[in-house]
Amino acid sequence: MDHTELFKEIRKIEIITRRLVNDQLAGQYQSVFKGRGMAFDEVRQYQMGDDVRLIDWNVSARMNDVYVKLFTEEREMTVMLIVDVSASGMFGTTHQLKSRVAAKVAATLAFSAIKNNDQVGLVMFTDRIEMYVPPKKGRKHVLRVISEILRFRPSGRGTDIKAGLDYLGKVTKHKAVVFLISDFIDEDWERALRLAQTRHDLIPICISDPREETLSDLGVVYVEDPETGEVQPIDTSSRRMREGFEKAVKQRRMAREQLFRKLRVDYINLSTAEKDLSPLVNFFRIRAKRARRT
Repeated sequence: MDHTELFKEIRKIEIITRRLVNDQLAGQYQSVFKGRGMAFDEVRQYQMGDDVRLIDWNVSARMNDVYVKLFTEEREMTVMLIVDVSASGMFGTTHQLKSRVAAKVAATLAFSAIKNNDQVGLVMFTDRIEMYVPPKKGRKHVLRVISEILRFRPSGRGTDIKAGLDYLGKVTKHKAVVFLISDFIDEDWERALRLAQTRHDLIPICISDPREETLSDLGVVYVEDPETGEVQPIDTSSRRMREGFEKAVKQRRMAREQLFRKLRVDYINLSTAEKDLSPLVNFFRIRAKRARRT
């Protein structure tokens, strides 16, 4: 992708995602995610009805009067985008690749964050850590994040979700809102996810393509694994083979979602066949309603 095409693609994604953020996510983002807690603001003289637990005894002793501490909610947050840029992301049998869906999702989340004056950081991984962009604020920074996702050419081809989550633990010491964007075609990431969700507000976003879940009867076809380069023939005319394939895919998905539910981790499923990001919008709506009830 040359610079002109890259600029057009970034601009197109910006227009789409900005409209989505302004029209459908406005007001929901802030109610969905909480800041890091309460930050000290100032002290003032004690007033009838104040909580005695807030009395600042040191200041009270110096001023020879009773003073209490005042706190304000620390709204500013850090949003981390952990994006899988392995070779399997370059697959798509509908009108878009999985990697482009990932870019649109990341852009929507990033613009939502900066609209709320939050910081956005980026970790891109394959079977290794490919790039880290430290959290910052502002439109210019968000455009850089989108640009990196779209134009980056990774060194690795495989997927190591554990490596991405482990690296997150090294660079993010405070609690953050973490969106893990991947097709989850990997193994042995469950323990790392368990650990990450205890430290952060973790939301996995699972991107798939219809052809990864069902097979049509096309006779013998040669299928290449984009991550390993291995090519093997598959007889799709065999009903038993097709049903076995679909059953295995369904079982993997059920096991993944069962783990998410067990850990009480909210997750989002997206498909390349979807023309919009309605599952993402629905996620915000559902979580906002839940937040209002608590």
